[in-house]
Order: sequence, then C-alpha cells, then structure tokens
Amino acid sequence: MAEEPLVSIVTPSYNMAAFLPETIDSVFSQGYPRTEYIVMDGGSTDGTVEILRRYGNRLRYLAAPDRGAAAINRGCESSHGSIFAWLNADDRYLPGAVSAAVRQLMAAPGVAVVYGEAYWVDRRGEILRRYPTESFDPERLSRECYICQPACFLRKSAFERAGMLDPTLQSAFDYDLWIRMSRNYLFLRLEEHLATSRMYASNKTLGRRSQVFAECFRVFKRHYRYVPFQWIFSYCCFLLDGRDQFFRPLRPSFSKYILSLPLGCWHNRGQVNRFAREWWSVMTIPAFLRRLSETRMGRSWPSR
Repeated sequence: MAEEPLVSIVTPSYNMAAFLPETIDSVFSQGYPRTEYIVMDGGSTDGTVEILRRYGNRLRYLAAPDRGAAAINRGCESSHGSIFAWLNADDRYLPGAVSAAVRQLMAAPGVAVVYGEAYWVDRRGEILRRYPTESFDPERLSRECYICQPACFLRKSAFERAGMLDPTLQSAFDYDLWIRMSRNYLFLRLEEHLATSRMYASNKTLGRRSQVFAECFRVFKRHYRYVPFQWIFSYCCFLLDGRDQFFRPLRPSFSKYILSLPLGCWHNRGQVNRFAREWWSVMTIPAFLRRLSETRMGRSWPSR
C-alpha cells in the first residue's frame, strides 16, 4: 500500500448542493487507499457548507472567493499528491476510476496524462450517451476537444510545469490546458469508462453558449491563429436560432452557411484564403446552386 502514489482530487464548487453529495460519494467509494480530497467553495449560500461539514475530516474544504480555474489552481497548490485531478461538483467518478488511472500512470512513466471513456448524463444522472472521446492526437486538438475532463488524471509536476489553468478563462480552460500540455507531454487514452459529465440547461457548457464560443475562439487564435469552419458554422447557427446544440441539435441552413463566410473571414483575418478554401470545400458547386434555388423557393436546409 505504501508504494501507491497519493492522488489529490480537487472539486471547485459554488451553490452546487443539489449535486455535491453524489460527487463526493463517488470519490469516497473509489476504494483507492491513498486519496487526498479538497473541496474549494466559492462562497456558496445554498447549504453547501453544511453538506461539507457532514463529512468531517474525510475531506478538506477551503472557502475563498476564487471560482473555476483559479479555485482549481489554488486547490492544486495546497495539495500533496503526485497525481492530480479535478472533479466538478456536478460530475462524478465511476467505480474503479482512480485505480485504473494510477495503474496506467505507474506502468507508463513517460506518460503525463491519462484519460478514459465517459458518459454524458442528464440532471438526474441517467446516461444520455457516450462522450465522443478519441485516441490522442495533438493535431486533432486544433479542431476539437475530444478529452472528457472529469475522466482525466495528470501528473502534478507536469500540470505545474505547464503553468496550470488559465484563470482568465471560465469555460475553456481545460481545452486550453490540453493543447499546451500536448506540445510537451504524452497523453494515454484508456478503454475504461472513468466518469460522467452532467449536461443540463444551466450548466456552463449549455447555459453560457456565447461565453463558450468566445473563449474557444480565443483559445484557437492563441494557439493556432485560426478558428476552424465547423466552429464558425456552429456559432452562426447559435446566433440565428439560439439552439444549445446538445438537447436541441444544430440545425443547418443555407443562410447560416452564407453568414459563416464573412464571420469566419473576420475571425481569421490573418488567414482569409485558408478559411475561404475550407468554407468552399464543404459545398460542391451543384449543391451550392441547389441550396440557393431551394432558399429562393422558401425551402429550409435540413442537412448538409
């Protein structure tokens, strides 16, 4: 037992009493013998503190105005484990997640990050579908985030050397971290399902869609100086119909496609020709003329 590394897990929380007990219990039910658990409370007023007190010294909680990335960084700085993870207060670990991650990190000393499969679940915790995890490919991160954050475990030393999380980001700080770490460290994808990510109307991903797009665009520009077409197009769809693109899936239309050209060129002012080529590549000339004709006739564009 003494040879097993200490795993430090941080949960940032703010007014998440409805989900927090389930999250905490998922950590304590892991069965891994050496776990340090820290909850960073950002000033909750919904009974969170009373919940935390019920667990006594099984966990440590720190109250501070920091939230999001800043709270996670602060929690990491106060932790002692060589393996680090953060678990949001509305997500949960699946049985055996910590042991599976530790086992792989111990077996592969050259790997800095391991991430597993995960499920999207609804507000009640019922499985909706599999999170679209993919095998590690640094180049693919320039187009999409395929790593489910709650199913991810890191070597603390690598996390610290990478500069930890950017506290100026509120929604895309994990995506930004994966990109930065992928340039210097190896990631390993596990086949096991390690966690669930809760999706509901008021969470960060769905309840703050404008912020999510703005921050992802910022991350793309910072690291690649280019925002891919699919992100520009998704943003145009959101601007025109307000769909969350999860419970209410993205609905393409010819007008949205047309809008994506000037908007994409504006966001990619340094690479206009590249974006124009990508924009045109998704539409053949016959299809373009057909869609134009359908639009003139008042017909919608149900699919690409």
